[in-house]
Amino acid sequence: MANRINRAIELLEQDQAIYYDGPHSGHVLTYEQGRQDAGTWADYMNVGMEHGAFDMTGLAAYMSGLTDGGSTRSGHRTPTVIVEAPVNGTDEANVRFNAWQFRQILGRGAHGILLCQAETADAVRAFVEACRYPHNLAGVDPALPSPEARLAGTVRPRAAEGGLGIGTRGRGSEATAAPVWGVSAETYMDRCDPWPLNSAGELLLGVKLESPEGIANADAICAVPGLGFAEMGPGDLSLSLGSVTLLRDPYPPVMQAARDRVFAACRRNRIAFLEGCTPSNIVSRLDEGVRVISGHSQEMARMGRAHQQRRLPA
Repeated sequence: MANRINRAIELLEQDQAIYYDGPHSGHVLTYEQGRQDAGTWADYMNVGMEHGAFDMTGLAAYMSGLTDGGSTRSGHRTPTVIVEAPVNGTDEANVRFNAWQFRQILGRGAHGILLCQAETADAVRAFVEACRYPHNLAGVDPALPSPEARLAGTVRPRAAEGGLGIGTRGRGSEATAAPVWGVSAETYMDRCDPWPLNSAGELLLGVKLESPEGIANADAICAVPGLGFAEMGPGDLSLSLGSVTLLRDPYPPVMQAARDRVFAACRRNRIAFLEGCTPSNIVSRLDEGVRVISGHSQEMARMGRAHQQRRLPA
């Protein structure tokens, strides 16, 4: 039997790598596709809405198909589903103005969100706050005024540097999200909180650093409480460096330095690092410490799971 709702978090807690499937664009979100993906070999399904359609009706149908498709072999109600949001994390204002996207995605029962083009710690902090209910207080700046004191004010107070502000997600979508997770509305509102900030949380939040500005701010971004993983995005970073061709491993020196910087920031802040791997390098990447794996290869996942002697059924 599963110990958690979120299969990906359960594995990361065991220092096991997680493997995902699903395209970054063109994903057809239907009930039938959800039923088919319920039996996926992957630990989580990536739903690409950064470049794919922002289809909430389709996402709801897809999540329904996953639940009706039956539990995973590991005993989880569904595979983990992480959605790439369309908003770019370039600055705080842009993220706050588009926080409605996170509410819509989470309201359909998704288990996590990836913020693309993350460039500043303030933008990422706004992202985490937008995904949290205000009653969940782990990591919130304790110096912030109480709700009673805030009732007398006119401006939402800001947290001190390094701390989180009060969550801004509102009540209303728990009625649609909780049935996907198989819990009551009250339990959902308690458990839909970022892990590992909240050890009981079932929400996995990640960021993609894929511009020179994001790479330069990697240390500050990865230190934001509430993140579970981060990646260096080679596609858009390649474009920023003037290459229409996607630069892959082995990277040119400037790309390798960017990759190493993000990886080091993840290690310092004890969050997982996401990277594309192949059957030829999966073992070395696992030994290095990469823990979120793209590559869409069932054979690669089989090799990696065997190398780590994974006990949780695939």
